[in-house]
Amino acid sequence: MRLRLPRWAAVTAVLAVLAGAGTWTAVASDEPPPVHRADKALDIDGVRLDTSYFTSGGDGRRPAVLLGHGFGGSKNDVRAQAEQLARDGYAVLTWSARGFGDSTGEIGLNDPDHEVADVRKLIDWLADRPEVLLDKAGDPRVGVTGASYGGAISLLAAGHDPRVDAIAPQITYWNLADALFPNGVFKKLWAGIFFSAGNQPGAPAASGQADACGRFTAELCSLYQRVAVGGKPDAAARALLEARSPAAVGTDIKVPALIVQGQSDSLFTLAQSDAMARTLTANGAPVAVDWIAGGHDGGDRETERVERRISTWFDRWLKRDTSADTGPAFRVSRTGGVDSTDGQATLRAATADRYPGLTAATETFALAGPPQTFANPAGAAPPAISAVPGLGGGLSGLSSLGVGLSLDFPGQYARFDAKPQTGAVRITGTPTVRVKVTSTAADGSAVLFAKVYDVGPDGRQQVLPSQLVTPVRVEDAKAGRSVTLTLPAIDHEVEAGHRLRLVLAATDLGYASPAVPAGYTVAVEGPLTVPTAPGLDTQAAALPWWVWGLPLLGLAVAAALLLTARRRTTAPAPDPELTSVPLQITGLSKKYAGGDRYSVKDLSFRVEQGQVLGLLGPNGAGKTTTLRMLMGLIRPDEGEIRVFGQAIRPGAPVLSRVGSFVEGAGFLPHLSGRENLELYWKATGRPAEDARVDDALRIANLGSALERAVRTYSQGMRQRLAIAQAMLGLPDLLILDEPTNGLDPPQIREMREVMIRYAAEGRTVIVSSHLLAEVEQSCTHLVVMDRGQLVQAGPVAEITGSDDTLLVTLAGDVDDPLVEKIGALPGVGSAARADGGILVRLDGADATALIGDLVRLDVPLTGVGPHRRLEDAFLTLIGGGSA
Repeated sequence: MRLRLPRWAAVTAVLAVLAGAGTWTAVASDEPPPVHRADKALDIDGVRLDTSYFTSGGDGRRPAVLLGHGFGGSKNDVRAQAEQLARDGYAVLTWSARGFGDSTGEIGLNDPDHEVADVRKLIDWLADRPEVLLDKAGDPRVGVTGASYGGAISLLAAGHDPRVDAIAPQITYWNLADALFPNGVFKKLWAGIFFSAGNQPGAPAASGQADACGRFTAELCSLYQRVAVGGKPDAAARALLEARSPAAVGTDIKVPALIVQGQSDSLFTLAQSDAMARTLTANGAPVAVDWIAGGHDGGDRETERVERRISTWFDRWLKRDTSADTGPAFRVSRTGGVDSTDGQATLRAATADRYPGLTAATETFALAGPPQTFANPAGAAPPAISAVPGLGGGLSGLSSLGVGLSLDFPGQYARFDAKPQTGAVRITGTPTVRVKVTSTAADGSAVLFAKVYDVGPDGRQQVLPSQLVTPVRVEDAKAGRSVTLTLPAIDHEVEAGHRLRLVLAATDLGYASPAVPAGYTVAVEGPLTVPTAPGLDTQAAALPWWVWGLPLLGLAVAAALLLTARRRTTAPAPDPELTSVPLQITGLSKKYAGGDRYSVKDLSFRVEQGQVLGLLGPNGAGKTTTLRMLMGLIRPDEGEIRVFGQAIRPGAPVLSRVGSFVEGAGFLPHLSGRENLELYWKATGRPAEDARVDDALRIANLGSALERAVRTYSQGMRQRLAIAQAMLGLPDLLILDEPTNGLDPPQIREMREVMIRYAAEGRTVIVSSHLLAEVEQSCTHLVVMDRGQLVQAGPVAEITGSDDTLLVTLAGDVDDPLVEKIGALPGVGSAARADGGILVRLDGADATALIGDLVRLDVPLTGVGPHRRLEDAFLTLIGGGSA
């Protein structure tokens, strides 16, 4: 249930096959062997399922894989993974689930009698294929995988059909009732997006129900309308969703399972994957758990790594290859880096040989503060803000608009603080705390939203890890009731000098709160208990060679300078017309080693002073190769690079005017940040007075942390120290490759401000990044590459086509008077309906002010952004690849 609107593929002659015969086609690929795809519409119990069947290689039999798609999508969304699995030696069948894509039927939310029964029929179909390996007649060797909605069907298939041999569910649910009605509170924003995604344009309404329900079955339509209007889930709603959840057949799932769950996910939290892992392990099944960095709220889904691991998992359990390395029993992604061999972003992992669960090895922190009284306002508005699905990849997008990572309104919450940390502590799992709640509501109930903030040394800057809150409904609290709150599962390091803060708010934008005003009083009755999972082994960050070879660096630099001096007579003469131009690249080409294919081909562009230029392109576009040639690390085969009019060669003197962060940050951990910088500068052999350390540190904004040992630094501080190192000497041209990789949202914002401040002083920054939203906000100009070639270059606004018009996307319909109120807001020129929401033309206001006004008007917003985002422009330019 990925819950995003699909990118509908163009209708082709092959995909227009509506019945009976499948059509074999060859999928274009540069890598042999070719993959063959057969598109076929299968008639299952009167419903037409649109399927694709992928095979590659010889005529021998091979295991099969069923690959499901996310909610709101279709089989087209998983085509690339299907092709790769086929190349890996599997027969792969994809399909559009009932009610999605070109399949007919009504959406039943993985109903055992319909969607799950469909999967059983698909397994029957595979059993008749001559390419598929059979364990016995009618029983193919088959694995099932998919993300979200497709992840749930993999679990359900294993619970309902004993022929399933292995599964790999991703970012999905175990109990859908718990996911949408956590602790008795209605998750209204996600549910609204969910039902909107099922109400596709042109989708026929289910028989006898209103068009607003799209393709949902009548009983699901009734459920949603009942709960959405009442604001409170009832027993019948819970029972229906639980019956269609993997938890209902949990004791029957006994096959090897690779469970991949997202840390940035307010829809299906880590608690969902914990429940499935505990149940399947108790069943005796082999289980591995992988917490990725991203999730439904955005962030890095680590697609390439995860798909490789799924393929290896199936190698072990479907091909029965005992030599296949399926990876650790538990893995959690933590910090970032860059692979210097191919420029791909990597994530440092912490691993363990067993899954620790969510409550391993706890520490306690006393919370200070008297009992506090606060209000649930009439209409539960304005609401507090935590995660806002669909808004720029979660609330990190909202924070980048200046609103902040969270918003709690005065008078609507209680706050309790722990003492500042004397040392760093990493929370891995679910914190808990016991509180006493008293309510003045007529029915004696209270709805609260509990969250734990990481608060900086100044007491003001606070971070809400993964933007997650725990909603809880407390009944019979008129005379006071004690409850133990289980807070969201997270993996988050609290730095020394920071403190933990418990906040209980009366409202939250993502959830339904009582509309009737009431007063709540909360007192803490015990410490905050946090799990630390100390058994995790964190991979060492990849260090550049100079860290371990530092004693030789001075000699190497001297040798390079000597060799360069001998070659200067052959270097091209400076171009006097380009002495003020930071960079001009002309006809640049570089072939892959030992081949005729180009990693960069005929690339030309120019960068001016004061620009922050974003270098964009999908993986393999040639971005990092271009940067390495720019810094003289590798030689181009053709073309020319000029920096301030000087031709670039390895060791060229003009490179002293270039600072770079490309190979990843590496420091001597026992030395302070300042000592590391001084040692690095000393190794270059340049005069100490030229380092301008204080100026670089002022821009990097490291503060007092500079005097602490680097081993005490968070990833964000290490990253900023690396940027400060690149800025030593205040080079006129600063080159940064994935500077925000591995950082959390507040650290990303700080890094963005560092780049902007640096360019604002008349220098130039070139940044390569896969975070399109960050590039859009940080950069003034863009260069877009694909397959080594220039696709487009120019100002950001010119490429995105953005101006002062913003698109406000909505969770539901709004009436005309509300649209008129939006148009009449201060600083708003006009507001009008449009496909996907409301177009708002700003006339003096900014996005921050607009969001605040929309929240106060109770507009059910799910996103605010330029009418054409950089992501849209980028995907258009490169034809749908991934950054």
